[in-house]
Amino acid sequence: MRTYVVGGAVRDALLGLPVKDHDHVVVGATPDQMIAQGFRPVGKDFPVFLHPQTQEEYALARTERKTAPGYKGFVFHTSADVTLEEDLVRRDLTINAIARADDGTLTDPYGGQRDIEQRVFRHVSDAFAEDPVRILRLARFAARFSDFTVAPETNALMKQMVADGEVDALVAERVWQELSRGLMEHKPSRMFEVLRDCGALARILPELDALWGVPQPEQWHPEIDTGVHVMQVVDCAAALERELPVRFASLMHDLGKAVTPSDKWPSHHGHEELGIKLVEQLCKRLRVPTDCRDLAVMTTREHGNVGRALQLRANTIVKLFERCDGFRKPARFTQMLQATECDSRGRIGPNASFADKPFPQMEHLERALAAARGVNAGEIAAACAEQPQRIPERVHQARVAAVKAALSLPDEDDGAPA
Repeated sequence: MRTYVVGGAVRDALLGLPVKDHDHVVVGATPDQMIAQGFRPVGKDFPVFLHPQTQEEYALARTERKTAPGYKGFVFHTSADVTLEEDLVRRDLTINAIARADDGTLTDPYGGQRDIEQRVFRHVSDAFAEDPVRILRLARFAARFSDFTVAPETNALMKQMVADGEVDALVAERVWQELSRGLMEHKPSRMFEVLRDCGALARILPELDALWGVPQPEQWHPEIDTGVHVMQVVDCAAALERELPVRFASLMHDLGKAVTPSDKWPSHHGHEELGIKLVEQLCKRLRVPTDCRDLAVMTTREHGNVGRALQLRANTIVKLFERCDGFRKPARFTQMLQATECDSRGRIGPNASFADKPFPQMEHLERALAAARGVNAGEIAAACAEQPQRIPERVHQARVAAVKAALSLPDEDDGAPA
């Protein structure tokens, strides 16, 4: 019985990165021997055990055989005679197929150390093509290790997997799991670049894939291409260390630009409203969590209004708060402002950049919301006890007055849509 540390722990140590979790593979043992030593079995599909002291995972060395489409169609075989090399060959990438013995000796039969040095993602064997989740995992790794490139033969294999329909067998929950994890890495754009390059993005997120090649006015978007812009926006959200809902909203906010009339391009009048349906259908298909979905829809609908915030009158600003449920959920409203700030800063082209341009709209609207939330709706309701139907109007008027005073705005409304 011999144990080895495998996978990410070995990879990250070789990269000089902090190691959070350790996974172990056990060679030459049976389930009964593991249990006899105090390990607790937890694996459903194949024998995985928790160490009695550290609670780290120890999996028996195994081989696998593809039996059906998708990532669940596998039969696993474990035996005391399965070798370490046979276990490692089933892993996805060479950089994840390195094992370290207790004495520090490395077993690297597939060139993982070489690929770490050369910063290359390379599949271990053709078994990579049997599991479409591996495309998502590789793309997520690209967001984490943004200086790595995909080996040409690996990209070609992923393209073939897409052509063969393997990606279409992915279940929504697993797509969202990998997508959300990739969004939380430091360079999310790399994930989408990898998916797009092999054709998987068009199958998984066609609404997003459609943005590349859609032009925008160069005066306001020096990067011109909408797909390029959205990648800059989501990378800005990552650089500012925003939460997942903000990063997802940043990714979704401009989907409507792909479906505006092409004869009007580069103008995209009404893209906010057109984008709402696209965001909703994407979120339904991938079963996106409610907090991410709601913020994405709100940001899609309102990012244009937030961008014009300094020109809006008090009545229009209060209507914005009401539409966004800002009085009950001010933290979510702030998240929407954060996503819109990333939209403003994610405009970088060869001749101009908005990356460092101030975004006073955030402070402006947060100050206005604080003033409006300071209105005592209970007192107003008590004063209107004999005419309860007038309470909403009176509360709205009081909030408008509070915003007007806080922002020193003129009395006349701007006529902007409610």
